Amino acid sequence: MRNICGVLLAAGESRRMGFPKALLRIGNETYLQHLAATMLTSVDHLVIVLGAHIERIRLTVPQDTRLTVAENRNYRRGQLSSLKVALRQVGDVSAVMMHLIDHPRVKRETFRAVVEQYEHTGKPIVIARYNGRRGHPVLFDRSLFGELLAAPEDQGARVVVNADPSRIAYCDVDDEGIVQDLDTPADVVRAGLAEPQTKA
Repeated sequence: MRNICGVLLAAGESRRMGFPKALLRIGNETYLQHLAATMLTSVDHLVIVLGAHIERIRLTVPQDTRLTVAENRNYRRGQLSSLKVALRQVGDVSAVMMHLIDHPRVKRETFRAVVEQYEHTGKPIVIARYNGRRGHPVLFDRSLFGELLAAPEDQGARVVVNADPSRIAYCDVDDEGIVQDLDTPADVVRAGLAEPQTKA
C-alpha cells in the first residue's frame, strides 16, 4: 500500500457561520475530532491546518501521535494557501488526501474508496463524486505537489484539477456528505446537525 497522508483544512474564519466550524458538534464530537478519527481509518498520518481561532481550536485536537497541527498564518488567502502549508509538512509521501472541515458527514467508507481508487487506477488526481457532482475529499499524487505549490492562491487547487482531465479518476460514492458544504447555521440545520449555540 502506498504512503498516503490525510490533510484536513480548518483554517478559515467561519464568518458566515458565526462560530468556528471545527468546534461545531456532530454527535458527541466536534467536527474536527470526528473527521480526524474518520480519516485516520484510511491514512496513517493526518495534518490538520489551522489559522483563525487557532488557540481555541488547538485545545480540542485529539492527543494522537498520528496527528500533526500546522498553522497557516496567511489563512485569509484561501484554501490553497492552507494546502500549501500542509504539502510543506508531509515529507516523503506518495499522495495527500485533502478534506475540508465543513464537510463533516463524509463516511469513512468514502475515504477508503478514494484511496482504493488511487491505488487501482494510478491516476494522480482522485475526486469523490456523488450523483455526478464533484465533492471532497480530493487526492493528489506527489507528482503534482510542485504544481500545487506554484498555483495562484486566488484561483485555488481547481487550476491544477482542471488543467488536464485525463489525469483525473472519479470515485463514485453513495455519500451525499461529500457535497454538503456547511457554511451557515441554516446549512447545518438542513443537514440534520446541531447548530451553533454561541457566537465566536
